Amino acid sequence: MGIYEELGIRTLINAHSTITRIGGSIMPPEVISAMAAAANCFVDIHELQRRVGERLAQLTHNEAAYVTSGAAGGLTLATAACVAGTDPAAIRQLPDLTGLKNEVIIHRSHRNGYDHPVRGVGVKLVEIGYMMGTFPWELEHAITPQTAAVLWFQGPMTGHGDLPLKTVIEIASAHQVPVIVDASAQLPPTENFWRFTEMGASLVIFSGGKDLHGPQSSGLIVGRKDLIEAVRANGSPNHALGRPMKVSKEEIIGLLTAVQLYLEIDQEGRKARDEETVARWRQALNRIPGVQAERSFPNEAGQPLPRMAVQLDAARLGKTRDQVVDLLATGEPAIIVALAGADGIFVNPMTLSPGEDQIVLDRLLETLQAA
Repeated sequence: MGIYEELGIRTLINAHSTITRIGGSIMPPEVISAMAAAANCFVDIHELQRRVGERLAQLTHNEAAYVTSGAAGGLTLATAACVAGTDPAAIRQLPDLTGLKNEVIIHRSHRNGYDHPVRGVGVKLVEIGYMMGTFPWELEHAITPQTAAVLWFQGPMTGHGDLPLKTVIEIASAHQVPVIVDASAQLPPTENFWRFTEMGASLVIFSGGKDLHGPQSSGLIVGRKDLIEAVRANGSPNHALGRPMKVSKEEIIGLLTAVQLYLEIDQEGRKARDEETVARWRQALNRIPGVQAERSFPNEAGQPLPRMAVQLDAARLGKTRDQVVDLLATGEPAIIVALAGADGIFVNPMTLSPGEDQIVLDRLLETLQAA
């Protein structure tokens, strides 16, 4: 009996995406083995973070790197670093920002639930622009002596009325204001490890538990050496704002191993396999009256991978979209898909283990034909 079965919990087939609420991703055996080996010894966490950070910086072509407690923890530490730097007195007084820089600029179109970790430092978010567009002068005008950083969310909201990131970096750099890029789900492509910093971004944050297939509660910050030192000063195990965002020795080693493995992946070959899967799914599903399956690209968070979008005609199927989703989730095996508009679903091969693509297709055919 497995641990989940013992607890009375059903395991799921994830045809949705690398979302945290169903576990992100599955760690490969090499990561699990490295974490198990790391668990057998005591080490100095400060030294481990520094040595692993040096290795990660080399691997990702960056000045410096630091392992965090997820991308959300990375956002908090990156913000704290830009506000307090390495000043012990400033670090100690956070989130009291008296006498410190207390504003972070963000595009109005980029506001989302993930700005909570930034606001948790105590800063005020200063919005610029609208969904229909943003002018460079708006960013120029928003920058004041109180500006600690400009925050950029790279993902589905990018391009909806915002300035180009290149322009943001140019304007912010001219005022010596750092730019923090949340690139949590922006792998693949692998080149994103260094693309944003090569553009001039100061700190870039990735999730360790999404496509990296590292520990779910791990993350990675890469960027300027001085700011990574400030991240380190504000982070655990120091008694600072980041103390609750502890990263274990096992997670640090697990993330390093995950990055090493990720750099070896043939991303073009992987994309080709996903294209074949989506094409096969579409061919089978489009034979069913009331079903229209199409290739959707790019993926859920803008990754250059395909998924399938399926529109369902409830009148012809005899079942609503929500009933189909519920049947998939409550059947055997349980399959989780994403919602698409009012009458559709997205089915994603990105998060499937070998052999699950056929299981997903069989369950879809069974559910839709029965409907």
